[in-house]
Amino acid sequence: QVQLVESGGGLVQPGGSLKLSCAASGNTEHIYSMGWYRQGPGNQRDLVASMTTHGTTNYANSAKGRFTISRDNAKNMAYLQMNSLKPEDTAVYVCNAYIAYMGPQNYWGQGTQVTVSP
Repeated sequence: QVQLVESGGGLVQPGGSLKLSCAASGNTEHIYSMGWYRQGPGNQRDLVASMTTHGTTNYANSAKGRFTISRDNAKNMAYLQMNSLKPEDTAVYVCNAYIAYMGPQNYWGQGTQVTVSP
């Protein structure tokens, strides 16, 4: 089992910045990738950004050029630096950890609310 706890959400004006953090604990040794998803009203989760243990990144088109994902593997942390925020970025941001060892496993945090509003 892997536990994920997010922090760093909040209210920000359009054009502002926020940095989200995700702390992983438990059986973290086999985590292959960590990522951030936006959760919509129907609990649908859409990828924002992900990063593998080896540093390969994947971004949603809406995040490219504005958001940067990073990881500190030694501390089992993942971060999402969000710049030039827009009202349409408003969502619950959920941290994900993916383990491929002994079969694919996905773990999710509770999410942190990001609201972009004047």
